[in-house]
Amino acid sequence: MPAVRNHAPGQDLRDPASSAPLRHDWRREEVLALLALPFTELLFRAAGVHRQHFDPTEVQVSTLLSVKTGGCPEDCGYCPQAARYHTGVDATKLMATEDVLEKARQAKAAGASRFCMGAAWRSPKDRDIPKVAAMIREVKALGLETCATLGMLSGHQADALKAAGLDYYNHNLDTAPEFYGEVIHTREFQDRLDTLSHVRDAGMKTCCGGIVGMGESREQRAGLLQALATLPAHPDSVPINRLVQVEGTPLAGTAELDPFEFVRTIAVARILMPRSMVRLSAGRESMSDELQALCFAAGANSIFYGEKLLTTGNPDTERDLALFARLGLRPMAVAVDAAGHDGDARHGGATVHAAITVLPAHAA
Repeated sequence: MPAVRNHAPGQDLRDPASSAPLRHDWRREEVLALLALPFTELLFRAAGVHRQHFDPTEVQVSTLLSVKTGGCPEDCGYCPQAARYHTGVDATKLMATEDVLEKARQAKAAGASRFCMGAAWRSPKDRDIPKVAAMIREVKALGLETCATLGMLSGHQADALKAAGLDYYNHNLDTAPEFYGEVIHTREFQDRLDTLSHVRDAGMKTCCGGIVGMGESREQRAGLLQALATLPAHPDSVPINRLVQVEGTPLAGTAELDPFEFVRTIAVARILMPRSMVRLSAGRESMSDELQALCFAAGANSIFYGEKLLTTGNPDTERDLALFARLGLRPMAVAVDAAGHDGDARHGGATVHAAITVLPAHAA
């Protein structure tokens, strides 16, 4: 296994083995075999893959804020922002551009390099795109990378957002194709694949993951991981959300996923998608420090940071900083190349990024 080394800023962290072609042909039985490995063997394999592509002592830190919550017409069974559920989440209007820019300035001053904007739409109307495009251009002018999550996109909408300067788009698969209909009825699994295709065709990067602990079987968790790893391009970021049960949603009262099974999911995501950022997303508030440490050992190298994750809680910043200190971890630094561009974490640089988003609370 490659040894951990000290690296100069901007230096390529990858071993030569990391240049091996990525696989997009994973079979379900292969994924299940990985999930079934003895726990310590699985972590050992995942840690080796992690070290081939990243510095294992660095964690990408993302800040997630909400600019528009509630009122979503979808029926996602996990989401407190769905208008049809009574969860105490009030619908709000989209923030004004200047208010968004003020948040972006604060994020940049705090060291962020990427900023994500979103709206709780099933899909934006064409008349909404110019408003969002204006926000993207203004945020881009601050020198920040831009990210958005707006629901389903058509091809021309994706092209318009790319033309405005959008770098990343977040759109999750949520769960395995065969379990999807148990959770969501207002859109099809193929709709999500179509949006991701439009985003890739427009030349944007993708942030795409899912939610575990919704009552799915291990085979269905394998199905989610297989679906992600067999996309035409692996997502640049893979958020793994642990269901946060909210009273008033259909999934409230679901049996809690075994913590070791969650760690196994992280480890297999790392093995299948070795160059992607694997992000601990929703559900961290209820995770012990020990469970989070196991996730980092299994290859997680990104977290959402801050007191609020959309409409559910998140560990406060002091707890995160204390945990990093105990584990000898540090936030990834932002690398800037000779042309003044922010570096990519997978190519010697790293990104600490802020996100304003209104994805369903457990699907970021």
